[in-house]
Amino acid sequence: MGGWKKYLLWFVLALPAVSMLASLLRDSALPMDLLHPSGEMSVRLMVLAMLPGPLSEFFGGNRLLSFWLSVRRNLGVAAFAYALLHLAIYVLDMQSLPAILDELSLPAIWTGWLSLILMLPAACISFEAAVRYLKRNWKRIQRIVYLAFAAGIAHWLLLDWQWQPAAVHAAPLMLAWMLRLIARIRRAAGRTVS
Repeated sequence: MGGWKKYLLWFVLALPAVSMLASLLRDSALPMDLLHPSGEMSVRLMVLAMLPGPLSEFFGGNRLLSFWLSVRRNLGVAAFAYALLHLAIYVLDMQSLPAILDELSLPAIWTGWLSLILMLPAACISFEAAVRYLKRNWKRIQRIVYLAFAAGIAHWLLLDWQWQPAAVHAAPLMLAWMLRLIARIRRAAGRTVS
């Protein structure tokens, strides 16, 4: 996807961030009020970036999945950008480095840092030249986002202690991975029969 469509996609992806930053600048929200929405947006975009691969493996190619696959890298980079925004809001909320370091040993906090760190390699290589240069290794590095997602969900659960919202976000991905497994079992069975 190129040209104006790409700019339109990024405009749409940026709208929630612009809204959050505007509410901070207008003093209509405190940094602590935006911690959850910014983190949740990052998780949602991670899910959206990871869904089309397994779905296309199960359902095969169609126009919707082809388009979705063509923008999934953008969705992944946007997920990382929202994770960075989440971090920036956290820093604003904490207001001091010693306070941030004091919380670092808490599982609810270090899982968030771990998720961000695991997202970093995939975000850094999400451009065409890296795909060409790294070849098969590119996909291997991108798979780290599965661990980043797991750490992000753990961060959410440990902070919130309400499993239902996190489960709602994780459920589509779990279902898509089950469908991928079914597709692979069918393919393996088809090869065995022939």
